[in-house]
Amino acid sequence: MELASDRDRLNASILVAPEITMPNVNLSRMSVEALMDLRERVDETLFKRRAELEQQLERMGAGVGGARVVRGGGSVLKGRKVPPKYRSPSGETWAGRGARPRWLVAAIKGGKKLDDFLIDKSARKRRKKRRSKR
Repeated sequence: MELASDRDRLNASILVAPEITMPNVNLSRMSVEALMDLRERVDETLFKRRAELEQQLERMGAGVGGARVVRGGGSVLKGRKVPPKYRSPSGETWAGRGARPRWLVAAIKGGKKLDDFLIDKSARKRRKKRRSKR
């Protein structure tokens, strides 16, 4: 239950964060020195607020073992090499992923079929299957 209370405190602090109100100031009439001073004050305030939020997140993460949950990480297969599926007479290959290569498009327009370029599956090198870490 400690984790839930930390989460509730974090949500409450975000929703009811103390807002710093500033009088309406015309920035175009301020001097360079005054603008630099204002910038420093804003930077200090943002730095303090960031430190507070990081501390709250650390407290929340410590209750779960410190593991971060990343959502929408992408496909597990992204970036993996796959064996070629199609080969041209000149030796160029295509795995069947992404846009069709120019040599294949030209050959299909010339009257050939996609199946004419299939590589025999029995001739392919077999890759060892890795066990899933799940």
